[in-house]
Amino acid sequence: MPRYLVQRTFKGGLGLPVSTDGQIAAQQIIKQNGDLAVTWIQSFVSDDKLRTFCIYDAPSPEAIRRAATCNGLPVDSITRVSVLDPYFYL
Repeated sequence: MPRYLVQRTFKGGLGLPVSTDGQIAAQQIIKQNGDLAVTWIQSFVSDDKLRTFCIYDAPSPEAIRRAATCNGLPVDSITRVSVLDPYFYL
């Protein structure tokens, strides 16, 4: 399955609290993503909470865009990526 880096900008800041409500919201995102064969691997959030950089496995960028639409999430860009492990060279 291809891997992608998805960049997002949240104008009002990321609204996913670290609480039970946030857990429920994340579980809902995971479920809706799964319906489209999209797997959320990991996200990184900027200090100001305005941008995220998310790693996904998905069949296509279009599947990621459909999942984002279902979840009410913005998408700035989607870039296909591969893993480069620095320890491979040691």
